[in-house]
Amino acid sequence: MNKKILIISSDFTGHGHKSIAESLQEKIGENDQTQIHVVDGFSLGGSTLLNIGKSYGPITRYSAQLWNAIWHVSALNSYAIDKGVENLIKDNLLALLDEVNPDVILSIHPNFNGSVINILRKERIQIPFGTLIADLVNIYPLWCDPRADFILSPTKEAMLKCLKYGVCKEKVHVVGFPVRERFLRSKRKPFEMKSELNFLMMSGGEGVGDMNAIAESLLNHFDCTVTIIAGRNETLKAELESSLKPRFDKRVDVLGFTKNIQDLMLDADIGIMRGSPNAMFEGVATNLPMIITGALPGQEKDNPLFAEKHHLGVYCPDDENLIAIIDELLANDGEKLKKIMKSQRDFINPNAAQDILDFLTTAEKAKLMSRQRRRTPFVLATRKSYKRFKRRKPLKKLIRRAKVAF
Repeated sequence: MNKKILIISSDFTGHGHKSIAESLQEKIGENDQTQIHVVDGFSLGGSTLLNIGKSYGPITRYSAQLWNAIWHVSALNSYAIDKGVENLIKDNLLALLDEVNPDVILSIHPNFNGSVINILRKERIQIPFGTLIADLVNIYPLWCDPRADFILSPTKEAMLKCLKYGVCKEKVHVVGFPVRERFLRSKRKPFEMKSELNFLMMSGGEGVGDMNAIAESLLNHFDCTVTIIAGRNETLKAELESSLKPRFDKRVDVLGFTKNIQDLMLDADIGIMRGSPNAMFEGVATNLPMIITGALPGQEKDNPLFAEKHHLGVYCPDDENLIAIIDELLANDGEKLKKIMKSQRDFINPNAAQDILDFLTTAEKAKLMSRQRRRTPFVLATRKSYKRFKRRKPLKKLIRRAKVAF
């Protein structure tokens, strides 16, 4: 019996959501019994919602403080976000459901969880709906609608937040973070000290951070090469090239958005990156020792500490300490660096994508979803959350703010 899975993702709010969807799609392979249809949830809301989605890049690139404010406002106004998105996507979502006729719906972006559930309930559509959380520690209420039939969590930390937000324990399943197969395919050779180190610097799809100062420090202190991924930030790429190339020539390579990141990770001895969930887990998958230099406020705030807690990398919030940290990693024939690599191999679930797909397609899990669905009360919001929403500014003003920022 064919299984159809509808995945609600995002094309413009970073690259992590797309990567997760791709990791699930590639597991299907030649299995013609399962079909996956991926849609950008923001596109369902027309130009208004799509422009909000596209504003993520410029906002996170140029104003982390503004993004921090938006993230916290969203966390305090989950009812408003759900209701506003519901009104924008309803007609297109219903048309899509008629076209795809899915057996299960999986959302991998928080903005569409409550809104889709609202629509399904009001239209009395009996399709199991679940969420795959794309953040590691700092998740906010939009991820944790207790009416969902199931919530798939990448970490125990995220699972505990779900429980804190009132989700039944039986609905939350820790599955690990799904990573595309090409990051898992090749095994890294054991680390050996060598005359020339190769550093990989990356800052997520949007390219943020003082990459020029970090690269200059590395090139001046070590006998090394540095590959820098500036992401979609063409201005940053040009600035880095004009600043570093004349002085360091072939020792530095500046790239824009690239699709062969797995090869660059495997070639590198140490990765220096932002605490993006997707980049961190791709680094772990390729067994790349990581130095986390920062994170976006809001959903990434505690990711560097998460990496240190599980010995997946080292946190370096101050660039002035970077050289000392690297020296410490390399001391005693790279003893600490080798321990990080072992912890990464022990930590990662290389089968996360397949486990998620199995959960979505097995009849036993579908029955479990159905039973849980009947037990879950249909509550749009508590009295307190509704009153809080009424006291705050309407969603239209939040939309106007995002448009101005874009």
